[in-house]
Amino acid sequence: MAIDKWEIVIGCEIHTQLLTKTKAFCACENRYGGMPDTRVCPVCLGLPGAMPRISKGYVELGAVAGIALNCDIASYTKFDRKHYFYPDLAKGYQITQYDLPLCTDGFVDLPLIHYPKEEQPGGAKCRSKNFIGEDCIIEGKYRRVRIERIHLEEDVGKSLHLEGKHSYIDYNRCGTPLIEIVTKPDMTSPDEAALFMQTVQEILRYVKVTKGNLEEGNMRCDANINLNVWEDGKLYHTPISEIKNLNSFKAIRDACTYEAQRQLKEFQEDRQEFNPGFKVTMGWDEAKGVTVVQRTKNSFVDYRFTTEPDIKPFTVSTELVERAAERVGELPEQKRIRFQEDFGLTQFDSDVLTGTRELSLWFEEAAEQSKSPKRVANLIIAELLAVLNEKKETILDVKITPKHIAELADALEAKKITSKQGKEVFADMLETNKLPSVIIKEKGMEVVTDTGAIEKIVDEVIAANPKAIEDFKKGKTNVVGWLMGQVMKASQGKANPGEATKLINQKLSKM
Repeated sequence: MAIDKWEIVIGCEIHTQLLTKTKAFCACENRYGGMPDTRVCPVCLGLPGAMPRISKGYVELGAVAGIALNCDIASYTKFDRKHYFYPDLAKGYQITQYDLPLCTDGFVDLPLIHYPKEEQPGGAKCRSKNFIGEDCIIEGKYRRVRIERIHLEEDVGKSLHLEGKHSYIDYNRCGTPLIEIVTKPDMTSPDEAALFMQTVQEILRYVKVTKGNLEEGNMRCDANINLNVWEDGKLYHTPISEIKNLNSFKAIRDACTYEAQRQLKEFQEDRQEFNPGFKVTMGWDEAKGVTVVQRTKNSFVDYRFTTEPDIKPFTVSTELVERAAERVGELPEQKRIRFQEDFGLTQFDSDVLTGTRELSLWFEEAAEQSKSPKRVANLIIAELLAVLNEKKETILDVKITPKHIAELADALEAKKITSKQGKEVFADMLETNKLPSVIIKEKGMEVVTDTGAIEKIVDEVIAANPKAIEDFKKGKTNVVGWLMGQVMKASQGKANPGEATKLINQKLSKM
């Protein structure tokens, strides 16, 4: 028997920590790091008699995430207990949501964008987004990934394994508020799975739901993957593997790529087929580049879900949903489209300038004060972001204001200063915080645009260099550039280069 073709099927479960001040069900500080086991209490440790209470803002932040990801928000919901036993789960169960999640039926549209992988001005890199398959393509621009549900839950502690000899548990993370975003199996390649997480990270950072720092565990992904295999005209499905705790886009891509090949080989050798009540939990060994079996799950019965008895079911008010919607505002893809339409930006420009909400707002303020938004974009990308990248800073660390960039863009656009002078003004304003108009005036930089004044300088240069004129008559065209240099020298760099070049050519053509 021969395999005709096969395809990958991926669904993701993304766990994201929320930016609340306190933990989900107690008053302990919600913060990353610090001395182990110092931010714990009877509630987050699940000690006998401790009573959980929903922290302020927890549900609202979950609703913000849901609205940002196009979900319906439930008017009535509740918490449940999910039982399993693991060293970092202090209570022996996790408070989560089972049959009545806060958010349902959402979606994320992944942009189908193609441009070269190459370094761009300002140190920003292009992103190459390539897709396999054509299902769920929307108007040729987006691929839709459906979100089944987003539910609220608490995080567990963190296991630490040192030198392969000792294991410790830091319970500081216990009770940290999470949302879990569960998708339909709509992704058909490891690249799509990685881009989905990247897109979700971007959106949730925009709406201030999470820091989204993968290296800190603020966001991590479980990828559910199996294959559709056609063999001699018959369709088979391989068993689902759930690859746990993937904490980088590269890890998602690499783990799914490896697991797809492993499942294909397993199918060819052992005829392993899909069982709806069976799932294998896998870990990703990044050092070895392989997935490894951790445990098997037969069904949800394993978790013995029960309604959380210490937290009453509750209604979600219309006012809360309205506040959440206001907090969402304009999302990054909407901004990208608007920037291209309103400011004439390229796809690359709009991608870079919507990298963070703060950067997009900073650019927009500068663009609205300038006659040349496109030049404003160029200055931010090529000059300002280059400096910030070198210093490992963000737009929030910048001392100059959008007005500084707007003034510099207008001065360059009006050709009041040359591009070389523009770089000098930019460096000066970063150092002194002075506006470009002040710097240009103090340094006497403003370009001479008066044709009569420039013509006088050109005439003087030509009269003072008869040998250059003779060389030009003999066919040495590089003389034009040399004479141009003399004009700029005589004008102390103030002559309009375009006008000066034009005049030189006119006069030489008459000789």
